[in-house]
Amino acid sequence: MRFHESHHERWFGPRKHGRFGHGHHGRRRFGRSWMEDRGDSHGGRRRLFDSGELRLVLLKLISDQPRHGYDLIRAIEELSGGAYVPSPGVVYPALSMLQDLDHIEATGEENARKAFAITRSGTADLTANAAKVKALLARLGELAATREQTDSAPIRRAMENLRLVLRHRLGEAKVTKDTLHEVAAILDEAAQRIERL
Repeated sequence: MRFHESHHERWFGPRKHGRFGHGHHGRRRFGRSWMEDRGDSHGGRRRLFDSGELRLVLLKLISDQPRHGYDLIRAIEELSGGAYVPSPGVVYPALSMLQDLDHIEATGEENARKAFAITRSGTADLTANAAKVKALLARLGELAATREQTDSAPIRRAMENLRLVLRHRLGEAKVTKDTLHEVAAILDEAAQRIERL
C-alpha cells in the first residue's frame, strides 16, 4: 500500500513562505514506503491515524525534544521502520491545530526553521491521554516489525522477478484468454499456498 500527497501549498501558500519555515524541507522524498498519508479519503484509502491520533503522536514526539515538521516526519518514519511516512499535507495542519490549542509553541529565531516545544497545556493533554499515546506508538512498532519480516531481500527479489515475467509474458501480442486464465490460476494457487504456511 503506497500513498502520496502534498497539500502544503493549499494550506499555507507557496512553500518558501510557509507558516512553519522553509517548505522545501517537506519536498524531500523519504524513500520507498508502504504507506504515505493522503490527508483525505480519495479512492477509499484509509489513514494509519485519524487527525486526533496524529496530533497526539506529534505532541508526544515534541515532548521528548523540540522538533520542526521535517524532524517529526522522519521520526515517525523511523518508528515505523520506514513503513509509514506521513505527508507534509497532514503533518503541518496538525501542527497548526496544536498551536491553536496552545499545546505547542514555536521556538528559535524568527527567520530560522521553526522548532516546536510542548507547553504546559500540551503536557496536561499528553498526560490525560497517556494510554492512548502508548497504543499509538505500539501501532507504529507493529508496522516496523511487519516491515522487517516481509521486506527481506529474497521476497523483494522474487516479487521483482514475478513482475518482470508477467510484463514480458502478458505483453506478447499472441496472448490468449486461456493463457490469461492459466496465469491467474497459478497466482491464485501461490497465494493460497502462502496463506497456508
